[in-house]
Amino acid sequence: MNLQNQKNPLKIGFIGAGANTKLSHIPGFQKQKNVETIGVVNRTKESSQAVATEFNIPKTYNNWQELIDDTEIDAVCIGTWPDTHQLLVEKSLKAGKHVLTESRMAMNAAQAYSMLQTSQRYPHLISQIVPASPTLYGDIFLKKLLSENYIGDVLSVDVNVYKGLLDSSGPFMWRHNQEFSGYNIMLMGAWYECLLRWLPPAKSVYSITRIVNPVRQDKNNETQVCKIPDHLEILCELGESIICHLAFSESTVFAPLNQIWLYGTEGTLHITIDIKNDTMVLKGAKKGDSELKIIEIPKSFQYCWRPEEEFIGAIRGTENVKYTTFEDGVKYMEFTEAVHLSSSKRKPISLPFK
Repeated sequence: MNLQNQKNPLKIGFIGAGANTKLSHIPGFQKQKNVETIGVVNRTKESSQAVATEFNIPKTYNNWQELIDDTEIDAVCIGTWPDTHQLLVEKSLKAGKHVLTESRMAMNAAQAYSMLQTSQRYPHLISQIVPASPTLYGDIFLKKLLSENYIGDVLSVDVNVYKGLLDSSGPFMWRHNQEFSGYNIMLMGAWYECLLRWLPPAKSVYSITRIVNPVRQDKNNETQVCKIPDHLEILCELGESIICHLAFSESTVFAPLNQIWLYGTEGTLHITIDIKNDTMVLKGAKKGDSELKIIEIPKSFQYCWRPEEEFIGAIRGTENVKYTTFEDGVKYMEFTEAVHLSSSKRKPISLPFK
């Protein structure tokens, strides 16, 4: 199938229907015209049926292979953890299904390369990753400001992403487990994905990590060892000349809101992101200004969360995948692995790997 016939309903199946899939993806697809959500499979038959009942989805399956083998399904939305993304994406593409997969793309760069190569063997099928959302609202306008030299040549970038108070009692979740997350650390890959939308990719990476809370209790009150860092500092080179510092932490006390500073030869841009309240504030100042002032993002440049709509549009040939392509997924998975390698080897790592 090259372009989906506009007259025929596009039929979607869901593999993994956790919180994000139920909150965003199923409702997002059900809002699209001439789209039918017809199948779902979760970790258990009971949870599959519960989702099917909640969202009026007619079919459930005993396992994910049954869903992929269902010839009635045109496209698959994968909402599982990163440890299964490569397997499910490649199986779906080989079965002739379009694929939208939850982020992060994979466990490591090797899996990401394989997924990209597989997608390139099926150019008639759409392959898309759910995009990172922190700066999505203003990304197009930020890219415009930088391209028009609002701050001149970019000299340095400072990214600070913090998560509230130190909380050693926080539960052990899948993001703390390398068996499910691979080399992904907190939301580092998502924020780097945002930077890639307006800045060149990293050429070298040096990182230091810490595990402040080495053990946590899981939902069964059993003690689990945390192998994924909860504090991370990165120093890297973007392109030929930009110095970039990124800091991520789940263990900082009274930290400020998430923010990005961009310093240039002619001025400064400052972005504040309040993820909890889904707000973004952009400020800027040029040489001669006395202070940073709010820059309103014009309505024509504002972007909203629409991965389901974009996925359907790409399948029907009315638009191309912008957020996020497998090519960009490979870039952020390379960066993620470089951060891991640098921390473990205590040395800079050059990019790209290939």
